Amino acid sequence: MEELHHHNPMPTRRQFIKTGLIGGAALLALRAVYGPFANPDKPIADDHRFVFLNQAQRTVMAAVAPVILAGALPHDPDARIRALKDVVRGLDTAISGFTPQVQSEVKQLFDLLTFPPTRRLVAGVASPWPDAGVDEIDRFLKRWAESPLDLLQSAHQALRQLVFAAWYGNADAWPSIGYPGPPSLVQR
Repeated sequence: MEELHHHNPMPTRRQFIKTGLIGGAALLALRAVYGPFANPDKPIADDHRFVFLNQAQRTVMAAVAPVILAGALPHDPDARIRALKDVVRGLDTAISGFTPQVQSEVKQLFDLLTFPPTRRLVAGVASPWPDAGVDEIDRFLKRWAESPLDLLQSAHQALRQLVFAAWYGNADAWPSIGYPGPPSLVQR
């Protein structure tokens, strides 16, 4: 009788760590070679003192957040710009409160997305972030969400959770979802 072998599609912890180390080494090598020549995408002006996010990372999130928050942001152009700046500020505040280990992992994700060759190859976004259309960003997010690689699925979830936390953690977003805000702690 022929023995059947079942292939386990879930990677082992060892495979996951090995893939992460290889990917990290590749990113470091690419950054060392191309880092001085990388084109930081069009900047976004802001008076907030950012602790974690650099200009290139803010630009990525300013492009990705509206796609993740499709329909949730205000329609008025000025209000939309203010809301988007609040989301990016909220992301910086949230990430700044993470442990150094988690901050390092988030930085690696942003390095992947801000470095033009990996933005094109891994994210599939050919245009610089400010020029990327909603459809291009939406395809990138769907590819990562549906990827057979757990690492890309996890990165997709991290992006979504960070954006949702930054948006829905902002009191300006609460009326649109009918949330009156936290109860008062003052005893009467």
